[in-house]
Amino acid sequence: MTPLPTVQTVIDALTANRHTALPEPTVDQLLIGDPGTPVTGIVTTFMPTLSVVQQARSLGANLVIGHEGLFFSHHERSEESPEGEIERMKRQQLEASDVAVFRLHDSIHRYCPDGITEGLVAKLGWSGYVREYRAESCLLDIPSASLREIATEIKTRLGLPYITISGHPEAVFSRVGLLAGYRGGGTLTIPLLESKEADLIVYGEGPEWETPEYVREAMRFGRHCGLIALGHAASEEPGMERLAEALSVLFPHIPVHYLQEEPSIRIL
Repeated sequence: MTPLPTVQTVIDALTANRHTALPEPTVDQLLIGDPGTPVTGIVTTFMPTLSVVQQARSLGANLVIGHEGLFFSHHERSEESPEGEIERMKRQQLEASDVAVFRLHDSIHRYCPDGITEGLVAKLGWSGYVREYRAESCLLDIPSASLREIATEIKTRLGLPYITISGHPEAVFSRVGLLAGYRGGGTLTIPLLESKEADLIVYGEGPEWETPEYVREAMRFGRHCGLIALGHAASEEPGMERLAEALSVLFPHIPVHYLQEEPSIRIL
């Protein structure tokens, strides 16, 4: 009988593929649990909520790999900062669940190509259109279509109730700059538009006063450009779903699942 991998064995496999150094400090860490625990099953997810952890336990999985943090901030609370009431209650329930939680954020973004971006490209059906993968973006040449048509196709592919756009809905685009997660700031997107490496930006999220405002003013000067904003979770969930597929190959003797939480933000 094949021995079960430990939590640390899985963590080592997850962090072995990165091609550049991690930031200091990194947010990748075991947030709950013991690294020596044998793993009976794995769940990957974008947001490791209490609900996801409880579902993991019901599936017989005792390791959850989440992309974002547990306690409502990108960085963990420092020892000098007081613990909030909701954080304390959540932590106590997680510790009682006997499910380990590892955050995989910095490493997967440093795979080559970026594991989150690659998952989004695949989910969109755009793998065959990639011109170039960069550290924080992917440049693609997709079949020409209107902004409305591209946005509608994206909604269908990702199963989204809505997305937001900037630009003329009937304008036709083919050169896409894709940026998953919180990479929609002007310092990353505007150079792609200025250089004409892309005429359509598709990103997760970013400040509304940067890229959207650039697109609006550029159009008034007769420049051809557009923007589609997916939402942070929607842009990164496909990468964690794809990770589950990769882990199934690495650890074929234990079940691996992908779980998706309900959206936390809705439109009335």
